[in-house]
Amino acid sequence: MIKHHPTDALLTQYCNGTLPASLSVAVSIHIDMCSCCRDKVEAIEASNASEVFINNQEDFSEQIDLEDAGLLESIMLDDGIDEVYEVKKQEVSVNEQSYELPRALSRIAHSKFMQMGKLSRSRIALDDGALRSSLLHIAAGGEIPEHTHTGFELTLLLAGEFSDESGDYVAGDFMFLDGQHQHTPVTENGCLCYTVVSSALHFNKGLSKLLNPIGNLIY
Repeated sequence: MIKHHPTDALLTQYCNGTLPASLSVAVSIHIDMCSCCRDKVEAIEASNASEVFINNQEDFSEQIDLEDAGLLESIMLDDGIDEVYEVKKQEVSVNEQSYELPRALSRIAHSKFMQMGKLSRSRIALDDGALRSSLLHIAAGGEIPEHTHTGFELTLLLAGEFSDESGDYVAGDFMFLDGQHQHTPVTENGCLCYTVVSSALHFNKGLSKLLNPIGNLIY
């Protein structure tokens, strides 16, 4: 069962179209997997529609003149339709494992997986300023050494499982961490995640500190 969800504030920003693209993709994937958050989004969208089209109906009526009415009629009589594309299933293969990508990622390009031991990372082709989004695969028995974050880290588990000091996670879980958190993700059977980070990881124990110069590469 999914236990970790976007905040209501994040869902509201998603509905209002004010999230960066990489975070909007993450929320879109999550609500496809989580009926609870999907219901919340539908309620927010209904409230937004009510605010725009019902509460402001009188103002709209005052603004419409005959020319506007003619334009509105021509729009209503237009029998043309927007092109609707078919969402085709897309799969990725990494470490001899195949995974079906979420609908929101099916038409977004991504790089080949770069492998570092049991970790593999594929960069998602989203031009989103300082934010970087990736597919991160951890092979069975793998872990990411204990680390914290110099910015924020969003992790959305797409398939498989992992655990850390705070608990266990399943497909659909949505985790948002920052510099106040440190953890050591470990997976017994392997997992695939969608991640968004605003800055490099910071490793803070033993020999893993040697990885700090390449923290940007891991995510």
